[in-house]
Amino acid sequence: MIENFKILAEFVKDISSETPDVQSYIFVKENISKYHLNIDINSKPLKNKMIEINTTLKFEDVNQNEKKSYFEIVYTSVVKVNEEIKDKKDLEKIILCDVQNKIYPNLEKTFLNLLHNSGFPEVKLDKKIDFTQLYEQRSN
Repeated sequence: MIENFKILAEFVKDISSETPDVQSYIFVKENISKYHLNIDINSKPLKNKMIEINTTLKFEDVNQNEKKSYFEIVYTSVVKVNEEIKDKKDLEKIILCDVQNKIYPNLEKTFLNLLHNSGFPEVKLDKKIDFTQLYEQRSN
């Protein structure tokens, strides 16, 4: 299969871990299983068929507890799209699905390192994020 894009660069644009105090840390340690992972992907065109794609992962408490931690990473990919790609749907699939599947191992490793280095070494992502499935659900 010929890829319709090439990743020129990928890097952490922004990373954040916030735990305000020890009481919050202890509370979060006991309740982190209730935390929810949110994904947001946005892009902006650059020159010469290049696109900046920002994939944001937020791991946060869905309940409005006073004691909580907050974790976020913005992972940026710079992608050059093949000249033949003209259709908006093809471009959308590249941005939301193909690039995400390619960068996911690095993104997941970096995000888990953030959580583990923030004092939560027991946190694991139970299942891989299936960007193909998410894309197909979005399209329907």
